[in-house]
Amino acid sequence: MRTAILASGRGSNLQALIDAHQSGALPIEIVAVGSDQLRAGALKRAEESGIPTRVFQTNHYRNRRGQEEDILSWLKENQVELLLLAGYMKVLGPQFMRQVHIPILNIHPSLLPAFPGLHAQRQALEYGVKVSGCTVHFVDEGLDSGPIILQEAVPVLPEDTEESISHRILAVEHRLYTEAVRLLALGKVERTGRQVKILQ
Repeated sequence: MRTAILASGRGSNLQALIDAHQSGALPIEIVAVGSDQLRAGALKRAEESGIPTRVFQTNHYRNRRGQEEDILSWLKENQVELLLLAGYMKVLGPQFMRQVHIPILNIHPSLLPAFPGLHAQRQALEYGVKVSGCTVHFVDEGLDSGPIILQEAVPVLPEDTEESISHRILAVEHRLYTEAVRLLALGKVERTGRQVKILQ
């Protein structure tokens, strides 16, 4: 599948996807990487792997709609069949979601529907949960509310800080996101409404 990735930050999930693809474990072709941040580490990682990049810097657009129109054009130009969000810190608007006709996946550092949005790990610690984790889900018009593909639990230890639990969850994210993308690319993900089945 021709795949594009949007990222806003360091790009560690992007790197995990690139590594899995280069090792032959992921049957996709990463054709483009985009970011809303000019200095995102993800762009550097993509360039080092020879993947074309594009910046959709928020302050270069009059409004969100203009930015999203540009992203839609970029997806069409690259004939993208799958869009992955890897630490992309913007919610895609309803108009964008109605116009894009390809699957969009996201990874979130909590066991959704618990703790959507920013600082999920901090939310989990403040709430006092004993188990957190991460979730790969389809993106819909809501905030981290799309149908769930895969989840994996990570225990919260008594001595955990936001940094330590984030670090342990991130290691699981790298593996879980790659597996979800692999299953989707192999046609083993079946979605009916909110229900997602993994086919054997």
